[in-house]
Amino acid sequence: QVQLVESGGGLVQAGGSLRLSCAASGRTFSRSAMGWFRQAPGKEREFVAVIGWNGGSTNYADSVKGRFAISRDNAKNTVYLRMNSLKPEDTAVYYCAGSQAFGNIYRMTDNYWGQGTQVTVSS
Repeated sequence: QVQLVESGGGLVQAGGSLRLSCAASGRTFSRSAMGWFRQAPGKEREFVAVIGWNGGSTNYADSVKGRFAISRDNAKNTVYLRMNSLKPEDTAVYYCAGSQAFGNIYRMTDNYWGQGTQVTVSS
């Protein structure tokens, strides 16, 4: 069974930074694509960033390009999301995601999910 636990969320002023962490347990972590999604109040969950199993391939939503950076440390079974220049529209619950075997991380029904961590950006 795969478990994902997010941490690092909080309240920050616009222009500030946060780093989210996702601690994963599971035998196949190092060979799975990982990512971050977010869900704001009243809106659907949306893609934020993904990283390939070896850390060499990343992809970002247009709304966060140049501001967010995803990384992973397979030795620590941890994925990170560094968020800079935060905006009020970044306010959401951020969820760590891991693709299931032979799954597509962009197809959200194929993913393992964490409980989420709240990020609130004030103006």
